[in-house]
Amino acid sequence: MIPVTTFASEKIAVFGLGRSGLCAALALGAGGANVVAWDDVVERRTAAAARGVHLVNFASAGFSGVHCLVLSPGVPLTHPAPHPVVGMALSSGVEVLGDVELLARSVSGARMVGITGTNGKSTVTALLGHLMRSAGESVQVGANLGEPALSLEPLDSSGTFVLELSSYQLDLVKTATFNVAVWTNLSPDHLDRHGGIEGYIDAKKNIFARQNDTCVAVVGIDDPVSADLADQLSKSGPGRVIPISCKGSVTGGVYVVDGQLYDDIDGYCVEVADLQNIPTLPGQHNWQNAAAAFAAARVCGLSIASAVGGLATYTGLPHRLEEIAVIDGIRYINDSKATNISAATRALECYSSIYWIAGGRAKDFALGSLDHVLSRVAHVFLIGEAAGPFSKILRDRVPFTISVTLDVAVAQARDAALAGGNRTSVVLLSPACASFDQYDDFEARGDAFRSIVQRCETFKTESSKVPFTTPQTGRSA
Repeated sequence: MIPVTTFASEKIAVFGLGRSGLCAALALGAGGANVVAWDDVVERRTAAAARGVHLVNFASAGFSGVHCLVLSPGVPLTHPAPHPVVGMALSSGVEVLGDVELLARSVSGARMVGITGTNGKSTVTALLGHLMRSAGESVQVGANLGEPALSLEPLDSSGTFVLELSSYQLDLVKTATFNVAVWTNLSPDHLDRHGGIEGYIDAKKNIFARQNDTCVAVVGIDDPVSADLADQLSKSGPGRVIPISCKGSVTGGVYVVDGQLYDDIDGYCVEVADLQNIPTLPGQHNWQNAAAAFAAARVCGLSIASAVGGLATYTGLPHRLEEIAVIDGIRYINDSKATNISAATRALECYSSIYWIAGGRAKDFALGSLDHVLSRVAHVFLIGEAAGPFSKILRDRVPFTISVTLDVAVAQARDAALAGGNRTSVVLLSPACASFDQYDDFEARGDAFRSIVQRCETFKTESSKVPFTTPQTGRSA
């Protein structure tokens, strides 16, 4: 844990006592602050009280004497409407910030690397951390991925914090400067929390705010918004912008062509690695992730040889194109982290003969963007709240079955794949939706998929006994 000493003796309010909020309360207390905290969920209040956190209901106590409010990133700051506690704090003139801002105010000298984007930021974060550890660097990895920011270990000036940053977290960053800021890509997501696409983009762009001539921006340029951003930053942004692409060569950047990774950072192009030989980085989107992590590692001082060596030993992340098992020649892939259509599209581009499990709580219904990959899909199995709406959009475009629940979908997909007779088929969970209709989070959904698939190993070559053809089936498989 990193004690937050910058608010010693001050009265600090913390609202939201999930993992990051509880850690912030404890870190503030360890640094000498007078912490008062609350959460709308009684179980979280109970857990916090058991850790010695002083609970105060702000709705009745107000914010008299409070220096600042530390807000959990899951609590609405502005849209669809500010949480009432946020409104009370702002009307009382109390600054609202998050745990990443507390980290920035509590460490001195360590390099700060921030990574954001719509898709790929978790993989880039984990991969960059792996590259640096493999090279013997002192590094701590966390924030939106893994451990909360303030639960990380302190670092001196030789160390590097590698932080995945969501748009929610970036909304709560006020003074932090990221020595290296990585932007993977941008597509519509979380629009309800930011009042539309422009608010979402503005929140993400906060990662570049306050960068100076000593800082570096690593920017993926394979979508129009990101390409425009890279151009703007080149004209008026930090000291250096390194463009990233998986679709063609870029001067002064890192790029991938036909699976080959090229480094042009130093002004001369070097072919450095064949990404097609790294099974934990499948597909073009992971080539972009590899390029981004490689570029950031180079900026942080790693040699080409060290960075390439780390790429070869990367083991991958759970719930991101994670191969669970191969049963009767059929591969089972857990991509539960694909919570939007763009992420699912990238997964579908990686395979053929796909028995695709999709659905959940939809963020949007723009399935037209899937047209170029639907030829890879043998059958879709739809679950959750989005099953009905998705089935209407997919009708006459691809065979589908409304399975409703994940266990039924896996069983039906297995039977369909076996009946298809193609022992190179893939059962792919890539939902294109959030999980909150049926699961607490995408991790719980992915863990459920893993457990179901592992049970499949007990009846190899046998039918699942769950009928593949149901009354709610689209065109026949």
